Amino acid sequence: MNDLARFPLEGGGSVIVEIDPVRGTSRISRRDDLIEDTKGSFEAALANVRDAAAAALDTFRSMTKGPDEVELKFGVKLTAQAGAVIAKTGLEGNFEVKLKWVRETEDT
Repeated sequence: MNDLARFPLEGGGSVIVEIDPVRGTSRISRRDDLIEDTKGSFEAALANVRDAAAAALDTFRSMTKGPDEVELKFGVKLTAQAGAVIAKTGLEGNFEVKLKWVRETEDT
């Protein structure tokens, strides 16, 4: 059975996310224990993934003959302890992030 984690939103409110249970722990099925509150916000959890995407984009943009388009696609897994991490496979991700940049043409 999967566990639930509540991530507060910086603008108020929260989002509840289904997460994999931590291996080696057991949870008592009391109503009060069904949702684990996380330490950081949802936005803070995604910050590391956002920074990784920005670093990847910078790498491709710095190529001598860079591509006209760059598209990154990866799964993101949320955990109560680590926040958001890039999933080891796209199938494992709790949700998929697809980012696309199109090189702007210079007017001559």
